[in-house]
Amino acid sequence: MTKQADFKRRVRARMSKTGESYATARSKLLAEQPDPAAAPAEEWMAAALHVSNGDATDLPGTGLAPQVLYWRDVLHEGPVPAVGPEELRQIRAAFLTQAGVDDRAEGARIFLDRDRTLAANRDGQYVLWFEADLYDQLQIIQILDRLAGLGVPAARITLICIGEHPGIARFGGLGELTAEQLRELPATRACARLTPAALQLATRAWAAFRAPTPDGLGAIAATRSGELRFLGEAFDRLSREYPSTRDGLSLTERRVLAAVADGAPDAGTAFVRAGARETRPYLGDDWCFAMMDTMANAPVPLLQVDPAGRPVDRGSGLRLTSTGARVLAGGADQVTLNGIDRWIGGVHLRGRHVPWRWDDGTETLTEAT
Repeated sequence: MTKQADFKRRVRARMSKTGESYATARSKLLAEQPDPAAAPAEEWMAAALHVSNGDATDLPGTGLAPQVLYWRDVLHEGPVPAVGPEELRQIRAAFLTQAGVDDRAEGARIFLDRDRTLAANRDGQYVLWFEADLYDQLQIIQILDRLAGLGVPAARITLICIGEHPGIARFGGLGELTAEQLRELPATRACARLTPAALQLATRAWAAFRAPTPDGLGAIAATRSGELRFLGEAFDRLSREYPSTRDGLSLTERRVLAAVADGAPDAGTAFVRAGARETRPYLGDDWCFAMMDTMANAPVPLLQVDPAGRPVDRGSGLRLTSTGARVLAGGADQVTLNGIDRWIGGVHLRGRHVPWRWDDGTETLTEAT
């Protein structure tokens, strides 16, 4: 009998004895179990479900993670509205397929299998391996919100999350580490067993991200948590993707235009230079090229692409149009000129007048007048 099946048998036995509901009997039995952290990491981690952002991270090679679940979704791109799990799976799959990034042709099935695997371990341990950037922080709060909904106690969730690593000048992610380096992380400050307060913060952050208005983003950005220590920084970066009051550009758009204005001859170089200005790398090249393509094909283009008439790729030549130069200098507004059709979490920005802008002067989201 597996450990999980044995635990379920114990839950049913307690229900018969006490008359408690399944949820009550389960939670009390979980509370009575010894803290696995008292055992060597190799022992309790071997029985846990390990979750990470992608298979570039060699968790199997550590010997600590026989069960690994990869959480594949680019949540800072496209719609993430406050709908039920089934509807959200369909929405995300449709968006990724339309964007041409569902390279495995798995559609909604990959999300369904992922969610089922996460739920199937609800009576066990979870170890989350992630990084400090916006991409990962959004995945963390989605996972933690799901675990809270499953009734998994915070003490059964361990988060390993780093934003830097000794010997790496500009840390890009766990995929840069060897299996041996990954194996050392559980013994460092980067490894934290979560508290109920951390689980509650993640749930609030996920709700704020998916809300139809961005009113709650500022409170999360201002939050400081010893366990979710990169969450505030990530929400601050997310907020800066709203059109600026200065020029209607997101921070990413402005950095791309600035890189081209500074002499980047092609899209690949502009992507690298724009990314070098980020505190944490989070935007992949394909998404950045799609953004350049949007600016080049707008009603009033900000970029001119060579060769014309083809989607922007790494080798595409770029230069600013006169309008692009004017917008970058703050002399015109990108949204007023071209409108916008973009989702940021649960907020759909559309048209030439959007109700929320990022104010660089106050460093806050403001309601447009």
